[in-house]
Amino acid sequence: MGNADLRDLAAIEDVSFEDLAGSVVAVDAHNWLYRYLTTTVRWTNDDIYTTADGDEVANLVGVVQGLPKFFEHDVTPVFVFDGSVVDLKDDEVEQRREEREKREEQLEQAREEGDSIAVARLESQTQRLTDTILTTTREVLELFDVPVIEAPAEGEAQAAHMAREGAVDYVGTEDYDALLLGTPLTLRQLTSKGDPELMDFEATLETHDLTWEQLVDAAILMGTDFNEGVSGIGPKTAVKAVREHGDIWGVFEARDVYVDNADRIRDLFLHPAVTDDYDFDREIEPDMEAARAYVCEEWEVDPEEVERGFERIEQSVVQTGLDRWT
Repeated sequence: MGNADLRDLAAIEDVSFEDLAGSVVAVDAHNWLYRYLTTTVRWTNDDIYTTADGDEVANLVGVVQGLPKFFEHDVTPVFVFDGSVVDLKDDEVEQRREEREKREEQLEQAREEGDSIAVARLESQTQRLTDTILTTTREVLELFDVPVIEAPAEGEAQAAHMAREGAVDYVGTEDYDALLLGTPLTLRQLTSKGDPELMDFEATLETHDLTWEQLVDAAILMGTDFNEGVSGIGPKTAVKAVREHGDIWGVFEARDVYVDNADRIRDLFLHPAVTDDYDFDREIEPDMEAARAYVCEEWEVDPEEVERGFERIEQSVVQTGLDRWT
């Protein structure tokens, strides 16, 4: 999920959704989906999104509730899904698994004690993107005619690549690591109420008088998904040290510190595994009848929970179509 300390370095400003009209956003699908998934689980009864066979598909509620924000503002979302996990992320994956298991134990205890507030909080924290969730998300997006791209590795890296190539206008993610991947313009808070934040890569570099490589070096010193940071080095110290010594190896020598695999971590941000084998249509024509049947009949989601979302999608697509002819 990246290092939140990067926010202290990032050039961020609020942007109006109205200013985004007509644009294309490559959405980090796993990041976006997890945000809606945890919110749905925390604030709804699980009967709403659990089938008779016990399959939990809260993601379908999240998709139907989350897509209208794009359509209503004439923004085309392109969902980019993760491929294989980067080897160096194994430790982080294991750590998250251990944390989830601990929360699952706490959840069972809260259920036994009848603590409904703790149960709701812990249920949201123990959610994970199951095969069923990922499959049904792809299938319902297809019915909504929303483009889906399969990344060879990190979805966020693929989205950043597409933005740098000019195939999309923005990348949508909550992860500040979008900066380290060279994403020109990142939209944050797409799953929140109100307008999003805009994170500007070039403005960030200019503000701190850094190159892309030096920004990555500073982040490695602070800590990333792939490594622990160097003790005592925060955002300001990291930037100052990299500027003073040129790059991370100059900092290592001057401060007598070291980060394992620093060269490989650097390369994962500067030269990630991506593909140019993708194509998508900006024009979206949802099959509303098929999407409703898929969500409410095939996967038994409570119709009342998603009907407003369907209505908003239908209304916004019709209005967008009319606008194009005026």
